[in-house]
Amino acid sequence: MKLSLPRGPLTRALALLVVLALLGTVGYFGYRVWTDDSCAEGVTEVGKECVGVTDGSYVFTDDLGPVSARIKEENDSVAGKNPVTVALMIPLVSDAQAERREMVEQVQGAYLAQHRANGQSGHQPPVRLVLANPGRGYGQWLRVSNQLARLAAGKENLRAVTGINISISATKAAVGHLTGTLHIPVVAGPMTADDIANTDGAPEAFPGLARVAPSNTDQADALTHYGADIKPAESLVIEDTRKDDNYIATLREAFAKLTKGAPHAPESFESPADFNEEGNLGGEFDRMVPGICNSPARTLFFAGRPVQLRLFLVALADRKCVRPFTVITGSHASTLMVDQKFEREWPSLKENGGTTVRYTALAHPDTWGPQSPASAGGSKDASAELAGMLTAEATRQPDRIGPADLRDGRVIVTYDAVSTAVAGIRLETGGAVTMPSLKEVALSWRRLHADNRVEGASGWICLDSKGNPHNKAVPIVHLDPDSRSAVLDGTAWPLGKAPDENCSIAAGG
Repeated sequence: MKLSLPRGPLTRALALLVVLALLGTVGYFGYRVWTDDSCAEGVTEVGKECVGVTDGSYVFTDDLGPVSARIKEENDSVAGKNPVTVALMIPLVSDAQAERREMVEQVQGAYLAQHRANGQSGHQPPVRLVLANPGRGYGQWLRVSNQLARLAAGKENLRAVTGINISISATKAAVGHLTGTLHIPVVAGPMTADDIANTDGAPEAFPGLARVAPSNTDQADALTHYGADIKPAESLVIEDTRKDDNYIATLREAFAKLTKGAPHAPESFESPADFNEEGNLGGEFDRMVPGICNSPARTLFFAGRPVQLRLFLVALADRKCVRPFTVITGSHASTLMVDQKFEREWPSLKENGGTTVRYTALAHPDTWGPQSPASAGGSKDASAELAGMLTAEATRQPDRIGPADLRDGRVIVTYDAVSTAVAGIRLETGGAVTMPSLKEVALSWRRLHADNRVEGASGWICLDSKGNPHNKAVPIVHLDPDSRSAVLDGTAWPLGKAPDENCSIAAGG
């Protein structure tokens, strides 16, 4: 069909403009179809991954499908009731199987805390939970943090960000931006580095930051008080020297203090930039082990991440010397519990005299389980309530929130982080105040002690004036090759004994 324009100069010009406009419109929408970078509302594709914030409508991975659906249901149930929004900010996409498993557990813990909060009759405001994915390694933390700021300024009433699950330079920058620049309160979950915290005698680096997990130094102090019979003359540190990893750096410092006077300098290695990658460290550890065998060391302090710990344990199991070793490490060792590559390595812990892997956990279900001795510092009721919710979810529908396991502590500590955020928000709500300000929430952390302490499933959360957990319970566990599980040895305390019944904080911390 031949297109003919009407006659007359003016008429032809007008018709030509109409045709060009139509072509432009078609071209624009065609361009949007082929170049649209939106994964869903609030979620954008950046660098071949979807980052951003969702209320559960968007599912980042198939593993997150069941629990994302529960979060969406819970959010829909409080719509129109003036809810407060709490964000869980952790990477939600990974190529590493163990890390994906941990991500699911943390979202499960956050959902269970939301579900519990919304089931508490008479407590206001109700809670809306959103999932904020900053990308692998928190690579898009700035974009997502600024997106959360818009939720804080808008009708969504975002009042706290929780999660912050790994201690690296990117998370330190994210926490600094959220608290210092955007003035959004943060409650960190399984973050243990000493240098991402506010400390006595120093300017407040992260105003509005609260933490629920004991720091690496607190864990090391608890280990000393536990009676691990640490003998520097029989100790050796195995340390990762990779930079920009605050967990590793502060763990190195803590272990250096514990082993002061050891006869040999630390054995060092450098892991890949992505600590989920193995690199060629298997061979390096193989070459390291003969020197360990020839040393007087019986206790090996491992300052590194789980993938490297797994490779080291494999190399140590093939040692030529037949004598027992104890490997002591930090809380991130809990990842071995969900690492499928470690499944075939459990029996190796019995070889050549045996290897005992002991670590300071952030949480363990038996710490305050039915058989635990009653004492100050924790609550059997709080632990039983969380376990009961998991049972109820499974009873209603198998895998209703996906497979869940409390023994590696990730569900527990994230549940406690979100519960702490809700406790602080609700502490500032009442009377004429139906929605506290960001500043009021940030200041509420300093009230969460004594009678206002949070009865966490991991133990009492009594925050000091800097937002740090005071004398928090530290479960000491070991990996048992027979049950293929983390078994509780006992509970230790950074100050050497449990807090009193009022969770009193002495002057000076």
